[in-house]
Amino acid sequence: MPRLLSGMGISTREARSFTATIIAAIAASTTAMMSHFTKFGSFFICYILSWFSVGRGCGRGPAVPPPPARKAVSPTPGALLRPGRFDRRIPVELPDLQGRIAILKVHAKDVHMSGHIDFNAIARATSGASGADLANIINEAALRAVRLGRNAVEQSDLEESVETVIAGAQRKNAVLSPKEKEIVAYHEIGHALVAAKQSNSAPVTKITIVPRTSGALGYTMQVDEGEHYLMSREELLNKVTTLTGGRSAEELVFGSVTTGASNDIEQATKLTRAMIARYGMSRKFDMVALETVTNQYLSGDASLACSAETAAQIDQEVVATVKAAHEKAIGILQ
Repeated sequence: MPRLLSGMGISTREARSFTATIIAAIAASTTAMMSHFTKFGSFFICYILSWFSVGRGCGRGPAVPPPPARKAVSPTPGALLRPGRFDRRIPVELPDLQGRIAILKVHAKDVHMSGHIDFNAIARATSGASGADLANIINEAALRAVRLGRNAVEQSDLEESVETVIAGAQRKNAVLSPKEKEIVAYHEIGHALVAAKQSNSAPVTKITIVPRTSGALGYTMQVDEGEHYLMSREELLNKVTTLTGGRSAEELVFGSVTTGASNDIEQATKLTRAMIARYGMSRKFDMVALETVTNQYLSGDASLACSAETAAQIDQEVVATVKAAHEKAIGILQ
């Protein structure tokens, strides 16, 4: 760059100074933007700028001191978001029901299909899926059709590909003992019965005890008939109760418990905590935000915004709520 500016009638010294100013400005803006997404952004920009300023045209002159690397992710500075810099923001949300149908049709356009293909049923079964997930579903369906010796994708291929993307491929070589198969069967039936006996609960569409590569030995699939943007307190409590139905069935039938409910326990606890600390569905804390979500579009981690004493009270209410749902599930099955 200094040589280019020198050819325009600018002295070498002025060209080097001007180049250093430009690089420093780029470093400040780019580092701030990249560090908003990854803690390695600052280090990467420092390395690139040092390499560019010293080895690519700045000669032996003074190198531009790169900004120091940051050890943690920091929020985007307000100066970068002030009017005049980024006047148009386009948030990209997950597609709704009609959006999923349209995306499935786009990716299925170049895939041979046969028979009646119901994209609406596939879209309803993939609530919360991204465009990449939907593209993967079409791809998995095509691979399954080829493995089965067919040259066209059928509805059954799409339905199986949904389960493959959500729960992993079938582990047909997995060998379970008859006792384990019985426990898994009663566990999944417990989920299905509790869900069916409750109102405001999504209908059960499939129960399977075929092991999957995700580690699941079986699962119960529930699919809502339409798209839901809001969930009531009763619906969430019913969902927590359904999650405890598998463990409840094990206790009633075998008089013991297994590790098969580990994922159910995790989901029930996470959902109950969100109800209390984030959604304001606790009669004790009322409409008080006790938890904030950070990195909504990345990890979706949540952090408590309350004192240690309040956090302990939240834990107590979470335990009481899950325990009440567990007892309700046992009562339904009995």
